[in-house]
Amino acid sequence: MTDPVAEGLVSAEWLAGHLDDPRVRVLDGTYHLPTAKRDGNAEFLERHVPGAVRFDIDDVCDPDDPLPHMIPSAERFAEKVGALGIANTDTVVVYDVYGLQSAARTWWMFRLFGHDRVAVLDGGLPAWTAAGGALAAGAAAPKPASFSATLRPELVRRREDLLANIGGGAEQVADARAAGRFTGEEPEPRAGMRSGHIPGSRSLPFSNLLDPATKTVLPADRLRAAFDRAGIDPSKPTVASCGSGVTACVIALAAHRLGHSDVAVYDGSWSEWGGREDTPIDTGPAS
Repeated sequence: MTDPVAEGLVSAEWLAGHLDDPRVRVLDGTYHLPTAKRDGNAEFLERHVPGAVRFDIDDVCDPDDPLPHMIPSAERFAEKVGALGIANTDTVVVYDVYGLQSAARTWWMFRLFGHDRVAVLDGGLPAWTAAGGALAAGAAAPKPASFSATLRPELVRRREDLLANIGGGAEQVADARAAGRFTGEEPEPRAGMRSGHIPGSRSLPFSNLLDPATKTVLPADRLRAAFDRAGIDPSKPTVASCGSGVTACVIALAAHRLGHSDVAVYDGSWSEWGGREDTPIDTGPAS
């Protein structure tokens, strides 16, 4: 029997059957784009999976980096995660209110810091409620635990890495933003951003990896087809990028589902690349 946690996804039915297991910790990893004008922390207080705690990527981040929710040090990650009541022996299940949009970022962060017993709730909170799952309200009060973290640097990329990759193309770059943002035809949701894409990158909108009705992850054959259409072979060195390092993690999760667990994420993504004047930009479809 396969282990759904190892494969990165658990169903609402699986979670319902493990909700009372003290070794299973549930996280609400919802993040809203600034343009959504929504407050994930306030929404958590109104409704969440019973026993869940809130994982806010704008809190579990590097507080000194001006870019949004950049990865923290291993020490800060361990401190924040331990305060949420999570130990290294726990299995972590993370969801978001969209189905799948930001939960994969939390999944990737745990793996980045050495914790492999982590999975995304397939279909998120909508799937949970559709399956008849109960909801709770109010603040979480987790009992602090001890958590140790070790960074896996091979799973993250910086601006310098992407600059060095242009021309040579040793690593494929998959862009998870909507196609119109990739081509430059649609404006960026953050003010002051140039439009377009990293030269040599390919467009793979994260929504293409999800069922449009349920926002669950597509089955393996359709995931492979989506990568193929984008001109990306996930068995080869790949870096995922997006607006601010969030939905890029959906690409990493999809590749993990296909047996390729080494896709890296460009942490700064377009918030960094498009916000500078010294980074080259292409527009139009991928050449």
